[in-house]
Amino acid sequence: MTISLPVVDLYRGFAPPHACSYLPSETTRFEYRLPTSLSGEQWQELLRRGWRRHGVNFFRPACPHCTQCRSLRVDVTRFRPGKSQRRAMKRNADVEVELHPASVTRDHIRLYNDYHADMSERRGWPHRSTDRNEYSSGFLAGDWPFAFELRYLRGTRLIGVGLIDIVPEGLSSIYFYHDPEWRPQGPGTFSVQKEFEAARSFGGRYVYLGYWIADCQSMAYKCQFRPHELLDRNVADHELPQWREVEASDGTDDAGDPS
Repeated sequence: MTISLPVVDLYRGFAPPHACSYLPSETTRFEYRLPTSLSGEQWQELLRRGWRRHGVNFFRPACPHCTQCRSLRVDVTRFRPGKSQRRAMKRNADVEVELHPASVTRDHIRLYNDYHADMSERRGWPHRSTDRNEYSSGFLAGDWPFAFELRYLRGTRLIGVGLIDIVPEGLSSIYFYHDPEWRPQGPGTFSVQKEFEAARSFGGRYVYLGYWIADCQSMAYKCQFRPHELLDRNVADHELPQWREVEASDGTDDAGDPS
């Protein structure tokens, strides 16, 4: 399916090449675009063609010598959880999940900063913190009609936030962060399945989980949600994208929690 109404961009171009953070031996480059406006239907068609979004930044890889980044989506109408995925759901049976338009509060900022401080200490991420203005410009800018969030609560305490885009055929998973103390219960695996539930609740078929790289351990969890499809290659707006289902190579489903 082609895009019914052409997307008009204020800007479209390429960032300078730089070292890849996922595959250190490779050089990466991203293509960016800034649409003047975008409906849910149009954004769905861009997702099908390999585009992703953070705030007003719409991007996809355009690396000069590497094509290992592959867009991955899960057919949630056919998904059946494996043992470890079912365990994650049971461990978090007391967690309430609420759907809201994407926003920012003091609790969002507290949670985001706690999460990144923990990841800096445990995984060596560069130390970073945010404030309301920076969070708004990075995640909320653009006032897109499809921008929502899933809030995860224990009682009245916010313990996780999952930023998502809702489109007619499902949703796009953008970013998830959580209370570090929640980590032992597998919040990442739990939150992905809650996104599947959200998509099914309004008749969606697919959840787009972003890019997957076969040789990148931190992305290994994505291929554990089955059945999933990979985009053959990024194509232009007027070209038809080709998605191919990947058959499971074994019966395992536990590659660790994505969080």
